[in-house]
Amino acid sequence: MPIEYEQLTKNDANHVALSPISFLHRTADVYPHLESLVYQERRDTWALTRERCVRIASSLVKRGIGKNDTVSVFAHNTPEMYESHFSVPMAGAVLNTINTRLDAETVAYIIDHAETKIFIVDRGLWPVLEQALAIAELNPEIVLIDDPHASEAEKTTLPDKVSFTPYESLVEEGDAGFDWQLPDDEWQALSLNYTSGTTGRPKGVVYHHRGSYLMTMGTIASWNVPHQPRYLYSVPMFHCNGWGHAWTMAAKAGTVVCLRAFDPDHFFDLLDQHQITHFGGAPIVLNMLAQSPAGDGKRYQPNIQVMTAGAPPPAAVLQRMAEFGFEVMHVYGLTETYGHILQAAPQQSWREKSEAEQAELMSRQGVRFAMTEAVDVLNPDTGEPVPHDGESMGEIVIRGNTVMKGYLKNAEETDKAFQSGWFQSGDLAVIHPDGYIQVRDRAKDIIISGGENISSVEVENTLYKHAAVGEAAVVAMNDEKWGEVPCAFIELKPNADASEQELIDFCAENMARFKKPKRIVFGELPKTATGKIQKTVLREHCKNL
Repeated sequence: MPIEYEQLTKNDANHVALSPISFLHRTADVYPHLESLVYQERRDTWALTRERCVRIASSLVKRGIGKNDTVSVFAHNTPEMYESHFSVPMAGAVLNTINTRLDAETVAYIIDHAETKIFIVDRGLWPVLEQALAIAELNPEIVLIDDPHASEAEKTTLPDKVSFTPYESLVEEGDAGFDWQLPDDEWQALSLNYTSGTTGRPKGVVYHHRGSYLMTMGTIASWNVPHQPRYLYSVPMFHCNGWGHAWTMAAKAGTVVCLRAFDPDHFFDLLDQHQITHFGGAPIVLNMLAQSPAGDGKRYQPNIQVMTAGAPPPAAVLQRMAEFGFEVMHVYGLTETYGHILQAAPQQSWREKSEAEQAELMSRQGVRFAMTEAVDVLNPDTGEPVPHDGESMGEIVIRGNTVMKGYLKNAEETDKAFQSGWFQSGDLAVIHPDGYIQVRDRAKDIIISGGENISSVEVENTLYKHAAVGEAAVVAMNDEKWGEVPCAFIELKPNADASEQELIDFCAENMARFKKPKRIVFGELPKTATGKIQKTVLREHCKNL
């Protein structure tokens, strides 16, 4: 007879729901006097941060907010946004952080789709919300963040006819002894994040407590986050809950330095002033730092740990980061996977290679994070894994506890995303012989020229190696002979100069000649609200070339 292990059941002593809000309480218990938040002259301790979050949670509950109620936050990376990552879920509610660059129509759609009960807004963003409320069907309670450090242009006049609750009133009216509770079920919704919606209405991606807890632990393990890091929060907290780093820093008793708006000169000042050990940012942020005169002569020792995600960072930018003493880890993920699930984990053997070779290796998306159960690249026609040859392309698929619950109110898209027991990313990639994954393109961005597949990302990376190129985007352009050919849109660096033929020849010299762009178009690149280059706009532009 087999041993009857099933007779041993879960109970209150041996099973507690996983939730990232527990990190705040542990750190406040153990390190109450350590700095939690820094913003201009403001210095909060972990004890104070906990008290404020508990009071806010209490105020939300007094307003009738509870399980599965949505609290939307439309704010910059200020202490209020950070606190919301704990206070809202402590009330049992769902945190919905909204992209600060969205237009009023999209904000109105989110308010109605999310069924927002309370809307917390930074005063500088009130004009957008005012327009959104005129469109939206719902009329949530408005809580106003009045940041004294906002620019004069952001200190907009508020209408008398609208009733605002000051954010600090939530703190003052709340009960410091509020009996907050962990969720009954760790699968309970924790946050709601909307995709950028470049091809239609944004989709509402639902995270649960368990996933965010495990994302925190996986980040600590795979990024090797030490005790008491000093973290400059340059990743927008509206984006995948700031890559989950709000909870990661609480777990490690870190100090979070808030950054309301990104400016390269100010950024370098903050690195020096606060002895920053970690920060994160999209490749465009690294590119701006690389080009900033404020960085001239800078070399940080010990190295500053940097996480970057998004389009593959150009190798030339990674080399510049190394000169600063920025130890960059490139990661890959999606809104639907709580953020990063792959990392270009460095190997000891890489140190023997040249800086240029190391940068190439580190620009890959890499291998799975500690909390990621499985990632593979499957041939879309056969459903079989592609060979590890660095050439055969397939779609990245993901499985694990940091994959979304699904899309809110969209069963059709949820079912489509979860075909065959995997999350379908829509990203095309190869696997190298060492097992590292490298994204070649979005499925819709691959260029098929004369029967040959050309990766727009590969062409872009080659263009970035040219000293005059600031930003590059490559899309397919119709061609009578080849069907499609690459067309490159280039934004040159300030005071730099390059001709169309010069860049075409440069590509021909640094990659297979058939992959070189047929046209180069110079000018400012159109971007989405999240800072992604709008290739759909560029494709339309190609039709008129």
